[in-house]
Amino acid sequence: MALLDLATFHDAPLASDPFQYMVVPHFIRAEQAQAVRRDFPEIDYPGLLPLEATRPGPLFSALIAELTGPAVTAAFSTKFGVDLTGRPTMVTLRGRAQEKDGRIHTESEAKLITALLYFNEGWEAEGGRLRLLRGPDDLGDYLAEVPPNLGTLVAFRRSDKSFHGHEPFTGVRRYVMINWMSSGLAAQRELMRHKLSAQAKRLLHHA
Repeated sequence: MALLDLATFHDAPLASDPFQYMVVPHFIRAEQAQAVRRDFPEIDYPGLLPLEATRPGPLFSALIAELTGPAVTAAFSTKFGVDLTGRPTMVTLRGRAQEKDGRIHTESEAKLITALLYFNEGWEAEGGRLRLLRGPDDLGDYLAEVPPNLGTLVAFRRSDKSFHGHEPFTGVRRYVMINWMSSGLAAQRELMRHKLSAQAKRLLHHA
């Protein structure tokens, strides 16, 4: 049985101004969500980690296989109007946030589409809620604010206007990020940067 609800994805509206973005609650099927969440790998230090640097359970691994599979790629291609067929994907995970996370930014030009899928229970904190912004200077000037609740998907097409960020939060904040990349070389370069950063953070955490 599929873990992701592509019908809900197809039905979700796509905003286009000032950049293309969408929010899809319950993208993970409700009857599977808790089991998938339990298989999210244990991560006890901040930073983005390549999937290969973690130890996910089998159901989470199955979810990643779906996320990077042809049906999801085709759905994103149709929704965003960009052919992602054959484009390399990059998968990274975050398990904990630190104070400096969430600064306003756009993605690098190497990333065509960014999708964030969250794995947190009953988010109540004011910080840590992703904000899709009208511009680069004000976290308070947002188009949408999304609590990182279990099963919620946020996706957007990278542009010079795709600014996003969140108010500071320190603690457990779990998500998987998938990027469709412009080239395999770009994906390898980004993953190496995340891998080196993760190694440094792990050494500091255990020092």
